[in-house]
Amino acid sequence: MENLTDVTEFILLGFAVERWLESLLFVAVVITCFLILMGNMIIIFITLVDSHLKTPMYFFLRNYSLLEITYTLVVIPKMLSNLLAERKTISLPGCFIQIFFFFFLGTNIFFYLSIMCLDRYIAVCNPLRYATIMNARVCFQLLVGSWAVSFLLVLPPSVMTAKLKFCGPNIINHFFCDTTPLFQLSCQDTRLVKLVTLFVAVFTLLSTLAINFASYLQIIFTILHIPSAAGQKNTFSTCSAHLIVISVQYGSCIGRYIRPPENSGEESDKVLALLYTLGIQLFNPFIYTLRNKQVKQALRNVVQRLSVSSRPQRHLGPLLH
Repeated sequence: MENLTDVTEFILLGFAVERWLESLLFVAVVITCFLILMGNMIIIFITLVDSHLKTPMYFFLRNYSLLEITYTLVVIPKMLSNLLAERKTISLPGCFIQIFFFFFLGTNIFFYLSIMCLDRYIAVCNPLRYATIMNARVCFQLLVGSWAVSFLLVLPPSVMTAKLKFCGPNIINHFFCDTTPLFQLSCQDTRLVKLVTLFVAVFTLLSTLAINFASYLQIIFTILHIPSAAGQKNTFSTCSAHLIVISVQYGSCIGRYIRPPENSGEESDKVLALLYTLGIQLFNPFIYTLRNKQVKQALRNVVQRLSVSSRPQRHLGPLLH
């Protein structure tokens, strides 16, 4: 009978590249991560300090930026430490924690994008009642509801994954603890946990996609009934950035996970996972700032204020004497 011992840690293979390429990848990931953090922190800062950005739309944008920062930090720190390490390992509890937060925050992103979509729907289709409907209490309830629903959805498959036994190989052909390669290492039947995980993923995608589709359908109908072309353009511009973000988010997610199981663990799959983890988070802040006139103006105001505040010490010196 084969002697089986319980696994206490996993070895993450990462990318099958030369050592110097790993160092180059480390630098690239650090720069990308820095840009993600700075871009989202700038959005959080300007939506807090600018009085013109105190609407529900920017409340949700601020919290979405905070969510993206948290999501990025789930995988990247461990990935960076492993890129520099000779032995790339992660403990069993650390692996399960990473899986939980990766999918918990990822699920929350989709529900949060749907909330932002509903906000745009009410703003465009019910502008006179917008302030009444989207009051501070409702915004907070939607925010908490998104986190609660995501937690309740992800909890069952996460608990089932944590209860799996691993008593054979402990090598994960990936740069982080993803469920697909992890399930392949279990010495138990994983059909049920795979089914539950698939159900949660499909339910999240289809339910949020339905909300987004219905909301934007109503928004388009409303825009088409606006008599002037300028009015149509201005109204659509308030939704264009969000529409681009959800299109990229859904497209990349479907492209990453709707793949033949036998391709899991290949280098192309790892590249897609890296682009999904970092690429979208990198471009989202730029999309929201470059496509939004109010955010761009608020950013200009902050820069002007900072530049003006740095001058008085030079010019007030003679007056003080």
